[in-house]
Amino acid sequence: MNGGAVELRQLEYFLAVAEEGGFGRAAERLNIVQSAVSQQIRRLEREFGLPLFDRSTRHVRLSAAGERLLPEARAVLAAAHRARQVAAEITAGTDGILRLGTVHGPGDRLYRTLAELAAIAPRLQVRLKDAPLADRLAAVRSGELDAALVRALTSAPGLRLVPVWTDPLYVALPSAHPLAAEPSLRLEQLAHLPLRLAPREKNPPFHDLITGACREAGIEPPPGPPFTSLQETLAEIGTGAPSWTVFYEVSGLPPAFRVTFRPLAEPVVITSIAVRDRPLTAALRHLLTSFGVNPQDGDRPAS
Repeated sequence: MNGGAVELRQLEYFLAVAEEGGFGRAAERLNIVQSAVSQQIRRLEREFGLPLFDRSTRHVRLSAAGERLLPEARAVLAAAHRARQVAAEITAGTDGILRLGTVHGPGDRLYRTLAELAAIAPRLQVRLKDAPLADRLAAVRSGELDAALVRALTSAPGLRLVPVWTDPLYVALPSAHPLAAEPSLRLEQLAHLPLRLAPREKNPPFHDLITGACREAGIEPPPGPPFTSLQETLAEIGTGAPSWTVFYEVSGLPPAFRVTFRPLAEPVVITSIAVRDRPLTAALRHLLTSFGVNPQDGDRPAS
């Protein structure tokens, strides 16, 4: 066998001649001139180093080598056809792999969305990756991820953020505090109570959301001990000096001794999908549709 490459076109011509029983009928089927079919078959025979047909003035029939190679040619052409078909389905977003970065504790919303997506594009595989925020954003920028969920983020250089859902915030404060009797709370009511907030480097978007909302409300609560884990912080609120913290629900409100939870009137936490600042793929459009978002929102330029 020579060192050249066998072309799919040559295999198509080989199959046509074998099935039609002649070069003329094969040329009619392929809608080309007979000389082009003969030329490509000769090239294929040189490439294989084998005669594929026994030729005479009366007939053209497969040689023994051609008969053996015929099913292999059919398999190659079928595989090529399937590859083209899958490529078209990937382009349409109904097949392929979608790599999605996730937030901690996404809750039922994500799983309901994935169920909706499976109904729209049942062959589209979704691969979830949980990673810190900075890693998620870097992976979207590099193309390692197709998109990533992010909470409370308002901008990301080089990326577009498409809001997909909102979560209310809850205030946790001592059950014995007078404000615990209120059905809901506003930030202004908490102005003089020490706030337990994690250092900004732990979660910059959430930290900025809360501090920015306090500024807009015209308050600056005294800083309390830093927020560590939710359970540890709640335990300290219930047993220590009066203070409060704010959080969003991940999997139901946690049990807490001598702590009362009250909804905060505003702000809310917005969860968005971060995508690269370029036209959306069909798969990402299906994902946004599954979230109940107009895919055109994802095509708007980053602000």
